[in-house]
Amino acid sequence: MAARIDLTLDCTDAQLLAAFWKEALGYIDEPPPAPFRTRAEWFAQFDLPEGDSVDDAAWLCDPDGAGPRLSILKVPEPKTTKNRLHIDVRVPGQGNPDERWARITAEAERLVQAGGTIREVFDGHHVVMTDPEGNEFCVAAATARRATETDS
Repeated sequence: MAARIDLTLDCTDAQLLAAFWKEALGYIDEPPPAPFRTRAEWFAQFDLPEGDSVDDAAWLCDPDGAGPRLSILKVPEPKTTKNRLHIDVRVPGQGNPDERWARITAEAERLVQAGGTIREVFDGHHVVMTDPEGNEFCVAAATARRATETDS
């Protein structure tokens, strides 16, 4: 069985990025681990430095359980270079090339309205964007799954 992954985004404003990525991906706030009723209750169990807050982090998940979990964590240092790993936001890939491109550009515009920025457009293929803190991601069409892939 393949390993499952989580993705972690470093940031300066965890709540801002959480709101953007919830809108971008349709994710929800991940419930706290049992037996905790709230993230604040869970957070209180750790011996953290004074001034750290539960608002300095966010945990998001795919409500259908298909996508990776996102951890969004406040860090003191600013982003300085291009991401070495980035997220691809995939729109349905069916249809002719013009229909796929229309879905890609519509999704890119929706994400601009949510706080993203278009950085570069590769006509007919994909759009390079950044989230509100400058993390790069792409909007592209979904590709067909290989016959050997299965849902887990």
